[in-house]
Amino acid sequence: MANGKQNKGAAKKKGSVAAARGSVVAGKQTPWGTIAAVVGIVLLAVGVFGYYYVASGDQRAQREREEAAASFAPSADNPDPSTKIDGVVTEEYVGGAHVLPDERVAYDKTPPFGGPHDGYWAACTGTVYPEAVRTENMVHSLEHGAIWIAYDPDKVKGEQLDELKLRVEGEPFMMMSPYPGLDSPISLQSWGHQLKVDSVEDERIDQFIAALRRNPNTYPEVGASCDALGPGMFDPDNPPAFNAEPPGPDAKPMDYQGSDGAPEEEMGTQMPPQQQGSSTQSEG
Repeated sequence: MANGKQNKGAAKKKGSVAAARGSVVAGKQTPWGTIAAVVGIVLLAVGVFGYYYVASGDQRAQREREEAAASFAPSADNPDPSTKIDGVVTEEYVGGAHVLPDERVAYDKTPPFGGPHDGYWAACTGTVYPEAVRTENMVHSLEHGAIWIAYDPDKVKGEQLDELKLRVEGEPFMMMSPYPGLDSPISLQSWGHQLKVDSVEDERIDQFIAALRRNPNTYPEVGASCDALGPGMFDPDNPPAFNAEPPGPDAKPMDYQGSDGAPEEEMGTQMPPQQQGSSTQSEG
């Protein structure tokens, strides 16, 4: 009889323990809400990283292009590496001849890359002009060591245009503008140098920039500024418009020595009007 009572007691005790354990298990249910929140955060982080990685792909590709072109940087042994770039055209131009804002120059190249130019230079501090700009102002910036990327707006657009902008936006001594009627999709200019290419993927674009941007061996006014001059001189927010008409008979020839009253400058710093003289040939 004693054994029976003990068995019943043991069974009762086991039942109580099982019930207690069941109660504890029931109280420790799976925290689905927490798990869902953690999964959501992880997925969001993955999505943000993925978006950034994809969105920054163009910048990474541009950095790779620049690194590949770094060997074209000028040196004492190789003062003008652009001579090794296939397709580069060079001309000898004398700097310093300024024309008035309402005067035109009969340039010998299209787009021009040297010769007489407006007394006010175009801002070239990584400036992307959405509309075509007066040529005479753009040429002056080349005299200061800038690179000008011109493109045919009918041939370069969308993603190709965005890729081209990566070479310019925020980059010192760089500027870019559409050039209606251009005879190639893209044309690069520095003082006395030009390269025309068909594709934004062409590695020669970055080679040209590496070789000639502020290359002290290839432009007249070493140390000159590319900063915006502002309203009344050259306002990058409202620049003088490009004139697609051929220059008339009163256009200044390539050997022109400069106009009376044209703005003068010293090393790219525009002189105040009261300090400007009326010489026929300025210094910059």
